[in-house]
Amino acid sequence: MSETSNPLHTALSLAASGVPVLPLRRGKVPFGNCRSCAGNACGGRPNMKHAGPCRCPGVCHAWAAATPVPVVITSPSWAAAWRQAVCVGYHPGGGGVTVVDLDNAEAITWARGALPATRTVPTTRGEHWIYRGTMRSVNAVRNGVDIKSTMSYARYLGPGTGTMTALPDAVRALAVKEPSPVRLARHAVAVPARSGTGECRHRTPVYLERGIAMAEQRITEARSAIHATVYRTFLAVLSAHGRCGCLTDAHVTRLFTAAQAKGETARHCTDAWTNARTALGM
Repeated sequence: MSETSNPLHTALSLAASGVPVLPLRRGKVPFGNCRSCAGNACGGRPNMKHAGPCRCPGVCHAWAAATPVPVVITSPSWAAAWRQAVCVGYHPGGGGVTVVDLDNAEAITWARGALPATRTVPTTRGEHWIYRGTMRSVNAVRNGVDIKSTMSYARYLGPGTGTMTALPDAVRALAVKEPSPVRLARHAVAVPARSGTGECRHRTPVYLERGIAMAEQRITEARSAIHATVYRTFLAVLSAHGRCGCLTDAHVTRLFTAAQAKGETARHCTDAWTNARTALGM
């Protein structure tokens, strides 16, 4: 589908449906930061959710400028951007969807065999497959395949065809990076053996499983301050289970996997685990 010749009209139509939109300039990229925010001078976007403490009125902070509010979209401070805009972008995660961007024929062939059918939008070189539900955005999960959802933007190319279906586990799994869990666990599970004698109460399957499951849930449900949440969760797990030898490679791998699914790198996970152990004197 060809790009719209009236970006502002298209943006307002999308915003009426609650979709956060923004103008895209030549090159189909967001407008750069304003002078007050250049070089991240304003302090950036709190929790990577919205424009920073400068509260600049213009189209600033890339995808985070996206908004569904008509009075902002049509404001004088956005007018110059719309005059220069070549097309409309939107924040998929803010609209409750995930876009699987298939950039070539090979990627499309793979998707047809690996993913459930959903709403499809033709692009210049491939297709956007749009699912209901959000996740973290990751580029190059396969050759020619990007995932665009939270903290990202996609180019609007039309409503597409087909019925939108729920975000499948097959797409979520693509975002779980594979520096292998075994390698991560080797860094993480060097916890001291428990002292004292007698059976450890943590070895009861229900107690330990419930603790790990609650930790995974806490990380997964975090909406902001992800680094701090991961660190505090690791600290709590180590405080409860780290001194008695209960934790296995499998348990720690589950925690690292949950953290990486929220955007943490393997290095961040390892650092958070090490810092938590240091804080507890382990």
